[in-house]
Amino acid sequence: MPSQRDVRNRIASVQNIRTITRAMEMVAAARLRRAEERIAHLRPYADAIRRMTRDAAEAAGQVPNMPILTEHESVENVGLLLVAGDRGLAGAFNSQIVRAGVAAAREHESEHHKTVFFASGRRPSSSLRFRGLEPAAAFTGFSDRPAYANAREIAERLIAAYVDGEVDRVDIFYNGYVSPISQIVRRETLLPLQQASIMGDDDNADDQTPSNGEESKPKALVEYEPDPDVILGRLVPDYVEISIFRALLESTASEHGARMTAMRNASENAGVLIEDLTLQMNRARQAAITQEIMEVVAGAEGVG
Repeated sequence: MPSQRDVRNRIASVQNIRTITRAMEMVAAARLRRAEERIAHLRPYADAIRRMTRDAAEAAGQVPNMPILTEHESVENVGLLLVAGDRGLAGAFNSQIVRAGVAAAREHESEHHKTVFFASGRRPSSSLRFRGLEPAAAFTGFSDRPAYANAREIAERLIAAYVDGEVDRVDIFYNGYVSPISQIVRRETLLPLQQASIMGDDDNADDQTPSNGEESKPKALVEYEPDPDVILGRLVPDYVEISIFRALLESTASEHGARMTAMRNASENAGVLIEDLTLQMNRARQAAITQEIMEVVAGAEGVG
């Protein structure tokens, strides 16, 4: 049985750890509020860009013959962008993205497709290297507060890979923010445009049957100047950038929420451990006192 001093030292260590986890929980909560505000401000703009891109593609009819808009004849190489964090201590936040990306790679390999990994965040980058899957490009150092310039840098690399024929398709994996205790792994296709997720989106604003049962008003006719194909060529890079930026912000909020939840659970577990150790120390002290009393009684009986 450990001595009282050993147990007391363990209690002090756990108390120090609980102090740290509580501080990390409060920091994550403060950052989470700011991240939620950024998402709330971006989502309407991102939805508008995606809707405009889809409408322009439908208006153009035939996709213009431009490198970024040209669908490759066959899909041989698939680019997978994994968006996660630079730090750990966030539960399964990072690992579930890596698992989803590796599982998708296995699916593509079963279909005789090669996969090319791209990583945003130190954690997915190091995890891929540990598994022997060297990413073609890694972007790190901004997961706590990503800027639009970071999304543009990633988008330029992915667009260049698609245009140069390095990849024939680009998918992105990230944690979609639902609540501080709920993050959903999302998978979206960015390129080519013909297979992009936006081509299958059904926005509430475009629904022809409103929830209240009333007949919806017909959509307004849009006249494009210049032609829809020219506008589409300009919108697609913006669509890729804003989609990546939205994924970065969603991932940031998810990371702060996951870390806040993980640190809260760690603090609660530390409290339970302190109670158990305190009980163990009290039992050890009681046993020591009982042993001393028995020795005194035995000594008194021996004298008498």
